[in-house]
Amino acid sequence: MKRIAILLPALVLLLASCEQEPYAEFIASSGTVEVYERVYFTNTSSDYVDYFEWDFGDGTWSDAINPVHYYEEAGTYEVTLTAFRNNHVVDRTSVIIKVLTTSLRVIVEEYYDHYRVAGASVILYPTLDDWEFQTNAIIEGFTDNNGIVTFENLNPAIYYLDVWQSSHNNYLLAEEDIGWIMTDQLFRNEMNEFVAYVDYIGSVTRLDGKKVAQYKLLKMEPRIKKYVQ
Repeated sequence: MKRIAILLPALVLLLASCEQEPYAEFIASSGTVEVYERVYFTNTSSDYVDYFEWDFGDGTWSDAINPVHYYEEAGTYEVTLTAFRNNHVVDRTSVIIKVLTTSLRVIVEEYYDHYRVAGASVILYPTLDDWEFQTNAIIEGFTDNNGIVTFENLNPAIYYLDVWQSSHNNYLLAEEDIGWIMTDQLFRNEMNEFVAYVDYIGSVTRLDGKKVAQYKLLKMEPRIKKYVQ
């Protein structure tokens, strides 16, 4: 009987020490999100932790208990929660968050000879009227040496592309068929691709240095020829 009485307190102490062993644990509201979509982290760690530190994998951190975070760029991020007690790390756990974006890769290519055009300005417009009057531009980018520019964080919508370079543009092609400048509706969270064909138009002297002057000049030329005939 005495042996049982002695063992019982020891067992209670052992169980108590096991219960007090701190551990880090959390739940993310989603493992796959879009750029700028908020992720809610719920801390389910044990008691007996003095403080927590969150590393979101994108160069930012937090010491909140249940932080909320969003990512500005697509990618795969490892989120790590570290639990501290008496300034010592007692446990650490991580999860992977995949951040997706709707992207558009634009390849600028000369229509007849099929060579890539570097240094071309590519502007996305939401409607044909905006493209025509150069209003409400969404974003502008410039093609690299391979004639490619990529836009990210787009809405899954249809876009109209204004492509201009000192000796190339897509303005006359647009007169023939808007299909030359209009994308299909982009697929959400995917890399979409559009080949933007342009014409070689040589050098054009513009009085005000703006693209619209070149655009109007090129649009007027076929009308004048028709009038003369």
